[in-house]
Amino acid sequence: MKKIILILFFSLVSYSLSAQEIMANVQVMAPQIPNLNKRNIDVLQNAIRDFINNNKWTNEVYLPQERINCNLIITITSWDGNSNFKAEAQIQSTRPVYGSGYNSLMFNYNDKAFDFSFIEGQPIIFSDQNFSSNISALLTYYAYTIIGIDKDSFSNLGGNPYFNKAQNVVNFSQNSGAAGWRAGEGLRNRFWLNQNMLDNSFNVLRVFIYDYHRNGLDKMQENKTQSINHILNSIGLLQQLDKQKMGALFPNIFLAAKADEFVNIFKLSDINERIKAFNLLIEIDPANQNKYQGLIL
Repeated sequence: MKKIILILFFSLVSYSLSAQEIMANVQVMAPQIPNLNKRNIDVLQNAIRDFINNNKWTNEVYLPQERINCNLIITITSWDGNSNFKAEAQIQSTRPVYGSGYNSLMFNYNDKAFDFSFIEGQPIIFSDQNFSSNISALLTYYAYTIIGIDKDSFSNLGGNPYFNKAQNVVNFSQNSGAAGWRAGEGLRNRFWLNQNMLDNSFNVLRVFIYDYHRNGLDKMQENKTQSINHILNSIGLLQQLDKQKMGALFPNIFLAAKADEFVNIFKLSDINERIKAFNLLIEIDPANQNKYQGLIL
């Protein structure tokens, strides 16, 4: 009996030491592709999930409860009947708030050029140095991006190593012919999202991400009033960011992800603070003004 207990104990310890960084929930849909059956979808879905969840993305040890929760919803829009798929993907990640059961939305992005090839029985090969396939590059890019944003929320500019790894994926994918990797394809793609994250001009936003989560949200359970005041002052620092920069992809995505959360936080404060928060938020994030109206109505 003791031997069985020891085996179970060491198995749990081994799992804890080897737990990967991301826990992804993957859903693949093809509502307009009648000849793509459920089995095809399940095989693809499982391959993508296993690639994200089973690869080791950092050199750090993550406990099972520390894994980053991620949702990846892929909607296939066309299929050539063989191995080529055109698709869109919604990528989301969350971060737990200390001392609570609340998970804060960190990343929420719709990639409209999530096109790839996949052959059943052929593994998705991981490489962060060379292009092996577009599905591998896409999943690797978003894994590093999600980890980078998560790291930014725990340490000041802590995401740099992972944004650099994502940049490497961008660089070696540009000659693949796949969409979304090049600067000249528009201002809302993977190239520009990564460029924004590594551009020193956006460091004010990244410092805010750290301060907001570690010194604001994570301390709400200790002192709610003090934390709300800190968050309000921290948001004011975003006024330092060039107004033209605020219209770029990275701040646009981040603020859209946080708009509802901002409203819920400041609804806990008095009317004077709500008005102050409203005026600040509509200045830095006019795209979500309708949501912020809830603070003064």
